[in-house]
Amino acid sequence: MPIFEYNCKACGEEFEELVFDRDECPPCPKCGSEDTGKLMSAVRSRIGGGAPDMGGEAAAPAPAASSGCAGCSGGDCSSCGS
Repeated sequence: MPIFEYNCKACGEEFEELVFDRDECPPCPKCGSEDTGKLMSAVRSRIGGGAPDMGGEAAAPAPAASSGCAGCSGGDCSSCGS
């Protein structure tokens, strides 16, 4: 059962609803009007076990540490004395 987003044409309320039928348009929870319509929602997908794909460019991997210090990645902090 998918969750769809709806907009009330009477009061402008936007709401989400779990529906059994894709063509069903539930009444507005704020004003009770049955004059509602389904909104187009952004699609999110998961690739593998990582973070959700937000549709943008692939993130670059983090740069490797330039020092042997585990406390920082740049070798310029008080914990490694560099």
